[in-house]
Amino acid sequence: MTLIQRYLFRQISLPVVAACASLAGIGILSQSLDQLEVIVERGQSVWVMVKLTLLALPQLLAVILPIGLFVGALIALTRMQREQELTAAFAGGMTRWQVISPAARLAFLVLILNLVMTLFAQPWAQREARNQAFAIRTDLAALLVEEGQFVQGPDGLTVYVQQIEQNGLLKNLFVYLDDGKSTQNWSAAEARFGRDAANEPVLTMIDGSWQKYSSRGVLETLSFDRYDFPLGQFSGVTEQIRYKPADLYLRQLLNPSPRVLETAGSRGELLAEAHARIAAPLYALVAMAMALAAIMGGSFSRTGYSLRIAKAAGVFLLVRVIGYGLVAASAWNPWMNILQYLAPLIVVAAAVRLLFRALKPRKRRKSPVIDRLRARFA
Repeated sequence: MTLIQRYLFRQISLPVVAACASLAGIGILSQSLDQLEVIVERGQSVWVMVKLTLLALPQLLAVILPIGLFVGALIALTRMQREQELTAAFAGGMTRWQVISPAARLAFLVLILNLVMTLFAQPWAQREARNQAFAIRTDLAALLVEEGQFVQGPDGLTVYVQQIEQNGLLKNLFVYLDDGKSTQNWSAAEARFGRDAANEPVLTMIDGSWQKYSSRGVLETLSFDRYDFPLGQFSGVTEQIRYKPADLYLRQLLNPSPRVLETAGSRGELLAEAHARIAAPLYALVAMAMALAAIMGGSFSRTGYSLRIAKAAGVFLLVRVIGYGLVAASAWNPWMNILQYLAPLIVVAAAVRLLFRALKPRKRRKSPVIDRLRARFA
């Protein structure tokens, strides 16, 4: 790139990065508010909430990158047109393609980044988030423990904890178990959930006592410094993780196994998701083409380009909504998958044609009457 092209690239890329960062910040804030339930109702730590929020970021970026590109490019191009920088570039001998090539390079960079997000980062993050959500849903510490409350678990188990510290330490624990033949209770000054050598959940109690009262009227009691109470029999977790099409990698979508077809969806749904992963980055080209056409696709206007920008934004929004609709329709009509690629490419071609048509001067229509009058009075 020439010096002027590097300048144009920098002037366009900075607002694009700022727009994408702003949209990502709003999305992260929204996700973090949704994840507050993990702390409030599930008793998880702040780190778990932060982890779930960050795992949602790749899918969020795949959606907002074309939007941020469109918004940032409009801001940059409008400023440069208003300050006559684009006019100065043309006056310096640059062709229209040389002026728009920095914007095109930026669009292709965003396309590659978006493709990496949809093909690799998004499925990995979605699977990790699904695994984390499954672990939270089946976490005995969250199911059996609630600060200051008697929580009734399965098989006659009741647990009470006076205080739960941030590091997971339980203070003043009471456990009651009635199996029908006898009743047992444990009380401990401190306790903590963990795993044993066989990876089974256990509740480790420190500095406590144990009492057992059998149906024959015999009372047994003892004190202990440490006691590991096994919880595997109370977990009762029989369900398995069920992945959705958004959680699968491209190879799994194109060549699904029988288990994937049983749990994730039909072959048509998986194929539509696979094509959507590849076609979605094309909307970065749509975004940049519409932004360039809105600012440079017509004659210079001293009053601004509000109407043209509004039209471009409306077309971009309409095309993106149509793209989402084509993904849903392709799940039941596989032949429509080709339209997922054609829709953005047709819009790009139309915008480029509009952009370069502005170079051709309009031919004025000849009127015989006006020509005769002009010749008579000449």
